[in-house]
Amino acid sequence: MLLKEQEQAITDYLVLHQLPLDILLEVKDHMLSQVADIQTEEHKSFEEAFYKTQKLWESEFRMTKYSVFYAEEIPVIVKKIVRTRNNNLLKKSGLLGLISLAFSFAFIYLASDVDHYTDLFRIQNGLFIVVPLIIWAFHYKMLKYIRYDHKYKEKLFYTMYQQNAALTLSMIGLMAQIMVKEGKYPYLFFRENDHSEIGYVLVTLLLPYLVQVLIIFVMMSFFGHKKAVVRVERFLNTG
Repeated sequence: MLLKEQEQAITDYLVLHQLPLDILLEVKDHMLSQVADIQTEEHKSFEEAFYKTQKLWESEFRMTKYSVFYAEEIPVIVKKIVRTRNNNLLKKSGLLGLISLAFSFAFIYLASDVDHYTDLFRIQNGLFIVVPLIIWAFHYKMLKYIRYDHKYKEKLFYTMYQQNAALTLSMIGLMAQIMVKEGKYPYLFFRENDHSEIGYVLVTLLLPYLVQVLIIFVMMSFFGHKKAVVRVERFLNTG
């Protein structure tokens, strides 16, 4: 069992490597366990075990670029965790987006005419604006945690999800532009056999799908961020 000051030494070490707080806590748990195991199995002092653990983790703290989400360099381990997390969320978002796309095709055959289809098209895509705004309205206190400049000790972001916040507004803005379109081309193609605008048919089906996927992605990220903040706040209040 490590002493409180020894745990703090590990925390301070990780703070220096600029890990987002939620990742820091995850890595800290692994390092605490590793240091304790080395002490027990190799009969080393804390300082010796901690030094050996640092050497084992050394390559994970090398700085690298992940320009998709971070303008500055970040530790390799952060890139690995964020990329894995984002890939998993994108897969889930893509599957949920396919359900919405299936509804788009169903509306083509359920609509009584092209105007009715346009109304359904706008309602469907409008939901991807209204629902995120409602979620934000009910979680307005979370706004302070997604600001780009909201950091711990002016160094660390609260969570690895924080970088996705700006994407939410940009996707909602893009969806608003899509929603005001008539979206009539799939109806004309499938119901009236008008094949003169096949390019618009593909754009009308695929562009909303892609934007919907990204909106689902950022909202799932938001809930991940909210969950991570709970653990971070607990750490800060007991630290």
